[in-house]
This record gives sequence, structure tokens and C-alpha cells, in this order.
Amino acid sequence: MKILVLISNVPDTTTKVRLTGDNKAFDTTGIQWIINPWDELALTRAVELKEAGGVEKITVANVGSKITESTLRKALAVGADDAFRIDAEPSDAYYVAKQLMQVAGSYDLIMAGIEASDYNGSGVGGMLAEMLGINSVSAVSGVDIENGELKIRRDLDGASQVLSIPTPVLIIVQKGIAIDPRIPAMRGIMMARKKNLNVLPAIDATARTEFLNYELPAPKAACKIVDEDNAKELITLLHEDAKVI
Repeated sequence: MKILVLISNVPDTTTKVRLTGDNKAFDTTGIQWIINPWDELALTRAVELKEAGGVEKITVANVGSKITESTLRKALAVGADDAFRIDAEPSDAYYVAKQLMQVAGSYDLIMAGIEASDYNGSGVGGMLAEMLGINSVSAVSGVDIENGELKIRRDLDGASQVLSIPTPVLIIVQKGIAIDPRIPAMRGIMMARKKNLNVLPAIDATARTEFLNYELPAPKAACKIVDEDNAKELITLLHEDAKVI
């Protein structure tokens, strides 16, 4: 079985968001880039499946500029066998899915995180499955290989659903697919330098959406401190200012 894991290159989740002067783009100065957390868990589970046997190869793929290569190298260090970077700016989910079609057609299992931690769009996985004409399963919290067959678990409200599904298939994974992300060992980091990172040109495609400008949330109001013995003032503030009672 061959597995493809889709990788998004996102700012570290502790990054303070800053905008350019015209509010039309994010200021990327000094940003630490990481693997999107949901994609990182998908990759971890793929590596676990390979270690258990039954997986021949794990490939990771990303749409982005050269700045994403350090993120792909980390994925190789975690345990992926090779990587593809499609040299294009990921302008929207449709455009990204269209670019990924170049590399996604020859895998038994494609794994995509439920969303990226920057735009939270949740669109690439489902769009890519439709473009490839294969089945997709969303909200996946577990995947196993039993006797060469995929077993997929979905956690629903008050229940758990287990599916046996033929390949090829694209699964959109969420929390629970792996317990903790795999941390690259020194040996993995050294081996990653020798693994193939293939760069492909973008194909002709047109984005379906456009961001015109961005706006940061309004700053929070100053904190009001109420004396512990003044319950009446607290109730008034909660009722008239906060409007929560």
C-alpha cells in the first residue's frame, strides 16, 4: 500500500498575527513555519502503519514556494520516504487541490488534515477526492490495515462508526488519528537530507476565491476589578456591560 499525506506549511500556533500596511496580506517577517498540526498527526499515523507492516511507501506533498521546503524536510525526517513541492502560491483551496492532482493519482490512501490552522478552510481534501473521482471519508479519528484492508473509524456524537472501505480512498483526519506527533530523531534528520524532494511547476488553474483585505479583532476592553464584597456591582456589570445575565 502506498500512502500520500498532504502537508500544509503554516505559522507556528503561537505566532502573533501582523498585517502589512495596506491590510491586504499577512506580515511574514520572522515567522516560524511548521507542519500543520492535523497533517502532522496524519503523517504520524502513516508512519505507525508502515512500522506495523503493510505500507510500502509514504509520500508527502505540498503546494508552496521554496520557503516550505524546510517543513517538507521535517516530514521526511519524521518518516516519509519522499516529498513533492508544487511551486505555486496556495491562493485558495480549489487552486491547491487542482495542483495536487499532479501527484495524487497513484496512491492507495491519501490523508488530509481536517483543516489548516491558518485559514481553517477545510476544503482541500474533499475537493481533491472529487477531482480524482475517488471516495472520501471525513471526520476520521482512526485508521488501521487488517489483512490488507482499510478499517476506518469515525467518532460521531455519542457513537463510533467503523467502516471497511476499498482503495483508493481519501480520508480527512481529525483529533484522535494519532496520540502525539512524531518528533524527528537525529538519525531521521540525517537521513532526510538524502531523500528526494521533487519540485514540480504549477499547472494552469484559476483560483475561485480572492481575499481583498484583512482586519484584526478589536482590542479587548480594560479589565474591571470588583471588590469581593460588592456583589451588587458585579451583577450590574454582568447584566448591563457584559450582557451575560
